[in-house]
Amino acid sequence: MSKQSEQILEEKLIAQLQKLGYQYISIFDEASLLDNLKKQLEKHNNFSLSDSEFEKVLNILNKGSVFEKSKALRQKQHIVRDNGDNLYFEFLNTKHWCQNQYQVTNQVAQEGKYKNRYDVTLLINGFPLVQIELKRRGLELKEAFNQINRYQRHSFAANSALYQYVQIFVISNGVNTKYYANNRNQSFKQTFYWTDVENKRLTNILNGFTDAFLEPCHISKMICKYIVLNEAYKIPMVLRPYQFYAVEALIERVKNSIRNGYIWHTTGSGKTLTSFKASQILMDMPEVHKVVFVVDRKDLDYQTTKEFNSFSDGCIDGTDNTSNLVKQFIDTYIDKKGEAKETKLIVTTIQKLNTAISKLKYEKKMAELKDKRIIFIFDECHRSQFGDTHKRIKEYFGEAQMFGFTGTPIFADNANKNELGKRTTKDLFEDCLHKYVITDAIKDENVLKFSVEYVGKYKQKDTATTIDIEVEDIDTQELMEDSTRLEKIADYIIAHHNRKTHNRDFSAMFAVDSVKCLIKYYDIFKRKKLAGEHNLNIATIFSYAANEDDADANGFLPDELSVVEEPKALYGLQAHSREKLDEYIEDYNELYDTKYSTKTSEDFYNYYNDISKKLKDRERQSENLNNRIDILLVVNMFLTGFDAKKLNTLYVDKNLKYHGLIQAYSRTNRILNEMKSQGNILAFRNLKNRTDEAITLFSNKEAIEVIVMQPYEDYVAKFNDAFEKLLEITPTTDSVNDLETEDDELSFIKAFRDLMRIKNILTAFSDFKWEDMKMSEQLFEDFKSKYLDLWQKVKTQKEKVSILDDVDFELELIIRDEINVAYIIQLLIKLKSKTQKDTTNAEREIFNLLNTETTLRSKRELIEKFILENLPVITDADDIAQEFDKYWSEEQKKAFNSLVKEEKLSYEKTEKLIEDYLFAEREPLRDEVLDLIEGEKPGLLQRKKLGDRILKRIIDFVETFINGMNNE
Repeated sequence: MSKQSEQILEEKLIAQLQKLGYQYISIFDEASLLDNLKKQLEKHNNFSLSDSEFEKVLNILNKGSVFEKSKALRQKQHIVRDNGDNLYFEFLNTKHWCQNQYQVTNQVAQEGKYKNRYDVTLLINGFPLVQIELKRRGLELKEAFNQINRYQRHSFAANSALYQYVQIFVISNGVNTKYYANNRNQSFKQTFYWTDVENKRLTNILNGFTDAFLEPCHISKMICKYIVLNEAYKIPMVLRPYQFYAVEALIERVKNSIRNGYIWHTTGSGKTLTSFKASQILMDMPEVHKVVFVVDRKDLDYQTTKEFNSFSDGCIDGTDNTSNLVKQFIDTYIDKKGEAKETKLIVTTIQKLNTAISKLKYEKKMAELKDKRIIFIFDECHRSQFGDTHKRIKEYFGEAQMFGFTGTPIFADNANKNELGKRTTKDLFEDCLHKYVITDAIKDENVLKFSVEYVGKYKQKDTATTIDIEVEDIDTQELMEDSTRLEKIADYIIAHHNRKTHNRDFSAMFAVDSVKCLIKYYDIFKRKKLAGEHNLNIATIFSYAANEDDADANGFLPDELSVVEEPKALYGLQAHSREKLDEYIEDYNELYDTKYSTKTSEDFYNYYNDISKKLKDRERQSENLNNRIDILLVVNMFLTGFDAKKLNTLYVDKNLKYHGLIQAYSRTNRILNEMKSQGNILAFRNLKNRTDEAITLFSNKEAIEVIVMQPYEDYVAKFNDAFEKLLEITPTTDSVNDLETEDDELSFIKAFRDLMRIKNILTAFSDFKWEDMKMSEQLFEDFKSKYLDLWQKVKTQKEKVSILDDVDFELELIIRDEINVAYIIQLLIKLKSKTQKDTTNAEREIFNLLNTETTLRSKRELIEKFILENLPVITDADDIAQEFDKYWSEEQKKAFNSLVKEEKLSYEKTEKLIEDYLFAEREPLRDEVLDLIEGEKPGLLQRKKLGDRILKRIIDFVETFINGMNNE
């Protein structure tokens, strides 16, 4: 049976959508799109618009970014009519989401930088709010994703830019279907499958997905209720299916009962977003007096408040102390419009909440709340809810409903004994309303697997027989804190850190069992750095009675903050430890030019927050490399409740068990991109049995192979198999040149990309060495060079649409940040210092880098020319850097003069345009480029071709001579 064509798939989808209630309409271009929008807005709002009044509407629509347009879509609108009357109207009925107008169209043509045709568009009130891109069966979904990225760059912003109003993209090849929000910067990893309430995927677009997800009421509900506008990053975010079902279950329970419940969503699955959306919807329900989001540590209070406010700017005033909390419970405030409002959503700590209902001075003020319908949502409820406090809150607020969120519930097996006996999450919160466990998340690619390596064995001498006996579970304090052991572990981390973190592109945490041990480790790393043995940025934080060993390893990561109302910064910390922390914070201040201390609680939390920010800031594109933390040394802090996508490694010298183990491991497995293929765990204690126990408890025994990655040898075998498949397509590197068609080139690209993906996993193993592979490192680099040649060909080919246009080359698997011009200069200096015998290999290494590093390919010819012509005549290696700068300036000047002369451009205008381009980081417009031409301007027919050619030359000039030259 032949593969289903894209056209047949499109026709069947449109027919199915019509059965669901969408009206088909033919829209060919911009004009018919606008004409339909006018008619639909008139119908939806029950009015008529004159042409001039519709122009005023278009003026509203044309403003702003994708994010601002998403906000405008949901807001009430106003124009002044031709007769001077005020007209108020809406683009979308968000309150009664089913009461909108639904249409479907296909093959709409839009022309921006290039002409594009979009597959299937769902129109709601005339707005293109859902865009569906289809590929025939057998093609990768990622190609449809890349195609949409191309539309976002080339044509969505053209003319009236109505396609910037798209809220949800759907990509499908028939058998696999995913959806995602309109966020230009996300990777393919941030696309989602839709499922039913039991987490069973609905992947076939014609059989399951369309009926469930694209049904008019449901897709409207997703757009109106379940897209969150993130104010911090200025992006729309759409909920994943398990988040949707959890919120729906909470709403249903509040509407129809007074019972409690909890949500079991695995760590790393986005509980903050889920709980925010639940809180936002619940606080708008008339029967609810307030929603109180409760965390159990002040640092999480800060973090959660910040995250909630990022979803809806200013929606929460963090409660700095108990007095402020009581005010938010009982007082009104005056908003920006001068109206009295209540704080409907409160974020606080369980400690302050406990104080508010226990202290006599607050009793009168709080008494009126006892009979109010208050919804309490407890974050990370596996940690905070197992003492008297929970019982006290429950008894105090008689009409309250309590809901918990946890990634690792407390069962009978991992419950901690206290005066109340063993209490489980079910005992406290009743029913589990929705469950999404770690195996579900890994299957859906919403979190990563763990690669766990157990490092080090300890031997005990049998004095009777003098035979060394391996003992797996020696856990004596003396051995564990032995300086020789700690030195060896520090050396191991230094030796392997670059490999684990992709040349320090990611951060790591190092969890140790006590403050005493942490101090020893920090001093070892500091001494070794001063001795020049490493250049890693090491930071640390510890506080609040944290200098007790976690000897019981009962699964709980002890709360490091005192339960008293307003603890002093280092309550319970020994004087010596306090002095050491002061010393370490001074190191931090010197390294990062900050001014933190332990003098007050506020100073200490500012220090905490700065560490948090630095770890999170690595996710941003404009990361300052000198501002990063490579390894954060901790006892318990940051091991729960903290998320940073660019943290991929956890070193462990600490006993962990059950939910404490899963929580700590889960700091590493947030989805980011293709380079981050797993979370790395390096355990310097024997945690194998405890890891298996924890995984079994929170999923099942069979899940271990789903959650923990296969051993090194299995990936070696996979790599060798992938290499054999590559050789079937291209037996030699030269045979890549002989590939006849783009289909042949595509086969090579996919085969080599598969090889790269496995190599990316392999290189994170400490055991990795090329001798284990059937392919040599040099052959891999040679094939990589050919792979990049094809990427360069696609990148520069503009005359025709190619089947390779939307192929993802996954360059993040190739780019190594430390390989830049400064690095090459250092290699040249070493090359000059070598003997004639060693020169050939060193020169080959340099030319190899020039061929295979994407950041250097535009500079390759010029650097090779310098090596061949200039380097031989430089006698002193110390002069190389200065001579290279001189050579580069001369070549840059020659290239600029050639560009200006050959294209007949104004020297001064071209220079200024390049300066503006570098400053604004925005490609010049075609008209701006054509304005550079001196003398006779090109005719109408020549403008596009000439403008594109000059623009390409300018971009190539910047890429070659300026980008990557000053970032060392």
